[in-house]
Amino acid sequence: MAFLLGLAAKSLAGYLGLTAALFMLSGVVPRAGFVARVLGAYLALLVVAIINMVVTTAMWLVGYGDSSQWAGARVYHLFMRMATGVDFVIDDPRGLLRSVRPAVFVGNHQTELDVHMLGAMFPKHCSVTAKSDLKHVPFFGWWMNLSGTIFIDRKNHKGAREAMAGAAAEIRSRRQSVYIFPEGTRSYAKDPVLLPFKKGAFHLAVQAGVPIVPCVVANYSHVLYIKDMVFKPGTVPVKILDPIPTEGLTAADVDELARTVREVMLKEYVALSAKAKGQPMPVAASSGKPLESNGNHISVKS
Repeated sequence: MAFLLGLAAKSLAGYLGLTAALFMLSGVVPRAGFVARVLGAYLALLVVAIINMVVTTAMWLVGYGDSSQWAGARVYHLFMRMATGVDFVIDDPRGLLRSVRPAVFVGNHQTELDVHMLGAMFPKHCSVTAKSDLKHVPFFGWWMNLSGTIFIDRKNHKGAREAMAGAAAEIRSRRQSVYIFPEGTRSYAKDPVLLPFKKGAFHLAVQAGVPIVPCVVANYSHVLYIKDMVFKPGTVPVKILDPIPTEGLTAADVDELARTVREVMLKEYVALSAKAKGQPMPVAASSGKPLESNGNHISVKS
């Protein structure tokens, strides 16, 4: 045991020494900064994973399990900010992250750094979603259960609507919000573009009868762009847009709802990214506005 502890201590010391040396080299060799911040991020992830297992268990025992992902996110944000020098600044003038509950929060998905972004903005009484298969995975699945994760039956072959039914019921009964990336995967885009939206988040919001709250993160390829091995410190703005209600909508409205939300987010994404990078604004910023439904058509209120 003593040998293993000694080996672990030496490995950690070597890891920290290499990371520090690369940070010092980054002023001369920019790519050294990329590797240093990646190593720092992985170390922060390991430390936070250990801390969060303890925090989640403790909060569950005292009856606050539905906020444990919020607490864990804040811890992750703190460690990642120290390890990478990247910070996400939240613009939520109406306090929607605190006041809208339950809701389906949706955001654009750029890189793995979006987990750090969630650490900065994740609301209380909110969770991520996960496929139901993970519920019974030892340790990881147990942690997800304790922390209030909303599970989705992705094996349901009847379509997105049926797959979301159980999750929608949980959202209503537990008043637990969820955060979803409707693009479904990371874009790794250098410019502010959105991939096509998958419909699951919108089926979920309609079935649960809860609003959709768009969250737009400025394109941060000037901070992290993996293809060119760019990873620099910086500040990235995140804007919380007005809730988009779903009352009175049905499955027949989901396509139009997804299209409208995507348009609102893309317009803000382009404007916010230009501001973050100090570029001329190609379009005016736009907040999400309420939708009107007349059965088969949805439009943004003027």
